[in-house]
Amino acid sequence: MPNLTITIGGRPFEVACQEGEESYLEAAAKALDNEASTLVTQAGRLPEGRMLLMAGLMLADRCAGLEERLRAAESKLAEVNSQLSTMETAPPPEPERVEVPVIPASVTDALAELAARAEALAESVEEKVAG
Repeated sequence: MPNLTITIGGRPFEVACQEGEESYLEAAAKALDNEASTLVTQAGRLPEGRMLLMAGLMLADRCAGLEERLRAAESKLAEVNSQLSTMETAPPPEPERVEVPVIPASVTDALAELAARAEALAESVEEKVAG
């Protein structure tokens, strides 16, 4: 069983852990040390037991807040998954029928006549400009 020396609030502690758990212990010790260092900075030197108690309580408070946020996120995820499931199993909507009005032939003929007149005017202007 490996032994590690961790530092909490500037004080070294010798602890043992299971094989392969060293990195987890070091990460947990770093989190506890951050809280303890904050306490030492704010309150000065504290008795070891009080410092560890307060740092542990600060971590527990942070953990409780994160657990509450996690529960809220899981609840929202379950709600979204339920809505998604409902949408996936719902029958597809009926296709909409869109009717496009047909342009009467008289309008098409009138537009063709206007286009022919515009081309004739353009040619006439070009001849006058060129000539």
